[in-house]
Amino acid sequence: MTETHTPAPYRRLITLSIMLATIMQTLDSTIANVALPHMQGSLSASQDQITWVLTSYIVAAAIATPATGWLSDRFGRKVLFLGAVVGFTIASALCGISESLVQIVLARLLQGVFGAALVPLSQATLLDINPRERQGQAMAVWGMGVMVGPIIGPTLGGWLTQDYSWRWVFYINVPIGALAFLGILTFMKETTQKRKTSFDFFGFAMLSLAIGLFQMLLDRGELKDWFGSIEIQLEAIGAFVTAAFFVAHTLTSNHDSFIDIRIFGDRNFVTGVLVIFIAGLVLYATRALLPPMLQNLMNYPVTTTGLVLAPSGIGTMVAMLLAGRMLRVVDIRLIMLAGFALTILSLWQMSHYSLVLSQSDIVWPGVIQGIGLGFIFVPLSTVTFSTLAAMLRPAGTAVFSLSRNIGSSMGISIVQTLFTRNTQIAHAALSTHINAFNPLIGPFFPLSNPATLLAINTELTRQAAMIAYIDDFKFMMVLTLITTPLIALIRPLKYQDELVTGAVAE
Repeated sequence: MTETHTPAPYRRLITLSIMLATIMQTLDSTIANVALPHMQGSLSASQDQITWVLTSYIVAAAIATPATGWLSDRFGRKVLFLGAVVGFTIASALCGISESLVQIVLARLLQGVFGAALVPLSQATLLDINPRERQGQAMAVWGMGVMVGPIIGPTLGGWLTQDYSWRWVFYINVPIGALAFLGILTFMKETTQKRKTSFDFFGFAMLSLAIGLFQMLLDRGELKDWFGSIEIQLEAIGAFVTAAFFVAHTLTSNHDSFIDIRIFGDRNFVTGVLVIFIAGLVLYATRALLPPMLQNLMNYPVTTTGLVLAPSGIGTMVAMLLAGRMLRVVDIRLIMLAGFALTILSLWQMSHYSLVLSQSDIVWPGVIQGIGLGFIFVPLSTVTFSTLAAMLRPAGTAVFSLSRNIGSSMGISIVQTLFTRNTQIAHAALSTHINAFNPLIGPFFPLSNPATLLAINTELTRQAAMIAYIDDFKFMMVLTLITTPLIALIRPLKYQDELVTGAVAE
């Protein structure tokens, strides 16, 4: 792609168009969550079945994401972008008109397949149409779409479902997709060179099976009691074997494999992929924990839950805009270190939660975490590709997005599993103190009364759940702390002087 000298007016219009597509895709990763109970009744589905509305989208997107690099080389970035937007928009409309569980799951699979390319394509395009001194700001804009979308998704989904219908959670993509399509068609230039490489069907099949089986393992592990289930054991074995075949095939294919192995020779890229994996884990895991904690333990309504969580997204947007400008004059590693420190601080604050919290106790740690993640994401998105050859960017951005998606799904699965098990452990430990000889129990609460036992058990369950949430926040805090030293592996931007020169010239 040779759009480095794209005129500023076109650059802004291209940015607006591709960010509409990006936000549309990232919103759909969480916007349907709060609508699931409404869908369940409308589609006559069980609790277990309705979760396929979420998992089918995640699995399809995870499998299709690595194909972005090859498709972009083969057909051109603009053609692929337009096809992905059209396909995603039509699939969204099909979701809205679905009358059965099978129909909506198939439509969500299509959404995932077509939407998978939107995020890596938008990142690669923004890197190409902006000169080096503007790439930090470009990644700030891109990062806002990628990270803020999942944050505001539940709030927007709750409003649409409550005031209109769950179908509008999907219909809202139609006008957004139409605008994005017109903008990309009108202002975006096609890539100047297309590489007609052969498609690595074996590599794609092995990677797709590995990702799909691994995602199935994560999604169904808790329901099936993990490795106590033959199904989970088979999925784990299948994922390991197919992943091993894919790695062996990639290492022996001399650059003809599905994923170009040359991208892993870049130290900044490999470090960035590892860090975004952890950042995705912490972001999505926190978003999966806080809504049920507020609604189930503290009786927050859906709208109030969305309102107290929304400032986190505001913090992320502000931090991303600041970080994009700070890249001009501050060492990129120092910005990321500040981001990690703020994220650790916010998780430390969350690890001190209790059943007695004010709304400000929820808002401020969220804002701090949002700022921290913003300071991590923009520099990371910039430095990861700063030393990667332009011809390898489509493949690199696909792997970068794939790592973030796998990190997010692993994070959600891990914290939910830990929550369930730690709740049971805490409940068992607390119940040992419930007996007639306890001076706080015996004289005031007759244990022979079934109503008393029920009330005590209800309160024990609440306390045990709060302890389990706290343990999850502590786990994520330690994980983030352990990841922080990876910053030392990042090479500083060689064009720091160019950034300062560019800032003065402007």
